[in-house]
Amino acid sequence: MDAIYEPARQIPVIREADVCVLGGSCTGVFAAIRAARLGMKVLLIEKEGMLGGAAVGGLINIWHTLMDTENREQVIAGLTEEVISLLKARRALTVQNNRSSTYNFNPMELTILLDELIRENGVDLMLHTAYASAAAEGERVKAVIVENKDGRGAVKASFFIDATGDALVARDLGLPLYVHDYIQPPTPVFHLQGNLHGVDVDGLIRAHGAEFGLPDDWGWSTHVAGLEGISMRADQHIFGLRCDRADDLTRAEVEGRRLVRGLVSLLQAYGRSDTHYAISNLCSSLGIRETVHVRTRFRAEEFALLTGQRYDDPILNGTYPVDVHHPDDGGISFKYLDGTRTTIWGKGTRTETGNWREEAGLSGPPAAYYQVPFSILVGERYGNFAAAGRMVNADTGAYGALRVMVNLNQLGEAAGVAAALCLERGETMQTLDGHSVTSALRKGGSAL
Repeated sequence: MDAIYEPARQIPVIREADVCVLGGSCTGVFAAIRAARLGMKVLLIEKEGMLGGAAVGGLINIWHTLMDTENREQVIAGLTEEVISLLKARRALTVQNNRSSTYNFNPMELTILLDELIRENGVDLMLHTAYASAAAEGERVKAVIVENKDGRGAVKASFFIDATGDALVARDLGLPLYVHDYIQPPTPVFHLQGNLHGVDVDGLIRAHGAEFGLPDDWGWSTHVAGLEGISMRADQHIFGLRCDRADDLTRAEVEGRRLVRGLVSLLQAYGRSDTHYAISNLCSSLGIRETVHVRTRFRAEEFALLTGQRYDDPILNGTYPVDVHHPDDGGISFKYLDGTRTTIWGKGTRTETGNWREEAGLSGPPAAYYQVPFSILVGERYGNFAAAGRMVNADTGAYGALRVMVNLNQLGEAAGVAAALCLERGETMQTLDGHSVTSALRKGGSAL
């Protein structure tokens, strides 16, 4: 391979902090806020111009229920509940009382609110700043190298949290990563302007999608809180590409926009004749469901999750079902805590149902929620480092449940608390007692 030599150079230290968080999704933002509220000097670095990650740039404007499956006990609280309350006060959130009891929010209002929370909690913020590499000494991470409009610089901190989604810092530190054989594909999301009353979009795609290059692929849509005549569309997947690879990600982004244009063209041809359909907002980045995973001391497994195994040091409660988007056949499979099992192919073209609890020979009442312990954040190396987010250590089924935002938000909060406790007590991630993390999360408002 041809190569160009880059001369060695000194990298100026441009920031120093107690805790440095890489990645400004809600996972990263919540990690930063939790650490700041425990007295840490925190720096948050984000490569885009807005905070919020998939919820904002990806336009995925849904958070799922905070209640257990019986709707009796609130099992998720903390910063997720705090943000929901603030968005509701701004009339930027609605509640959909369905099985998941989802909260539907306006993504642009969310990113403005996150700006305010970062400022109010004294978190130093660097936007349009890309992570480039990491530097370690022995078993401690010393600095990360970043690049922005001012050039290349180093950030030194006492603790680092990787919330990049693709585990970029963990990769450069040489930590063990793995990829599932069964990777869930990404979705291009957009906001559609136009009246869809009486329009069977799924039926139109089944009947005419091929004319516009649209496969018969499972998808979904919802409204956008506070916006009249605008719907959020997530109708298609992009198959066969790895979004942690640069060339694949480029192809996926371009293909996603082609699929979006194809759907709008279909509606313009076969939708309501009295309506002009148009793209009112397009995701600035794909809704990436899965890339790589970081190996940690605990790996979440589907059966333990679905049967509600309990832990002494939980950092996450959840009820979202196992939800696995098929990698190649336009289908999706769900497994719910109550035993319901459903697989749907295409736009409702074919459906199979069953009961996984009966098939496993289980009796008695099902679990009302599940948990994961602190050790899911603990790696075998680097005492001042944690990775939090969709790179979570889980098998395919467990990942299908844990990957949604109300769960990843909690992992971010736990990472921020753990970072603060490590620095306050002179501990490492490997020696820190998980019970102390759970206790601090409870004191900070989490429902553990």
